[in-house]
Amino acid sequence: MRYYPQPMGKLIAELGKLPGIGPKTAQRLAFYILGMDEAAVKELSNAMLEAKEMINYCSICNNLTEAELCAYCSADDRDKSIICVVESPKDVIAMEKTGEFHGLYHVLHGAISPMDGIGPAEIRIKNLLPRIQEGVQEVIVATDPNVEGDVTAMYLARLLKPLGVKVTRIAHGLPVGGDLEYADEVTLSKALEGRREI
Repeated sequence: MRYYPQPMGKLIAELGKLPGIGPKTAQRLAFYILGMDEAAVKELSNAMLEAKEMINYCSICNNLTEAELCAYCSADDRDKSIICVVESPKDVIAMEKTGEFHGLYHVLHGAISPMDGIGPAEIRIKNLLPRIQEGVQEVIVATDPNVEGDVTAMYLARLLKPLGVKVTRIAHGLPVGGDLEYADEVTLSKALEGRREI
């Protein structure tokens, strides 16, 4: 960053390390931050530090929380007979926004990906198994609809079915409002597989 004073260059470089932030966006953010008043910059930096220091993972489901248990695991009104397995805490938020799921969650923090050297031991499957023996009747596997998500779903199904629990996978297919002519073959194939009677 020879064009900028050293502190500015360092700020741009650090912002550029964030996912989805390219060099131009990092530069734009750095200039924006420099234009903020000092109190606002301190609030921003304090918020980042506070989040890093205070947020940890739920001891049961691995979701984000400030306490030992997340809001879902500690809630009395959640259906404890059903667990939805997701890849990341962002997926929990997406599921909650639907307003349709009222069970518990289990966050894997990744998916099985042999090409990247990520096996079952590298994601958080191990603490899911004891939860199944506590009256759980169904596990919904809501991993991403890609190769890694499918591999993870199949692995979980093989692991959990012998425990006597129903294992289901979220449906995949066409998005609402999508046009058939623009859908790829794999998406159409998944939509046909997941069809249901009307």
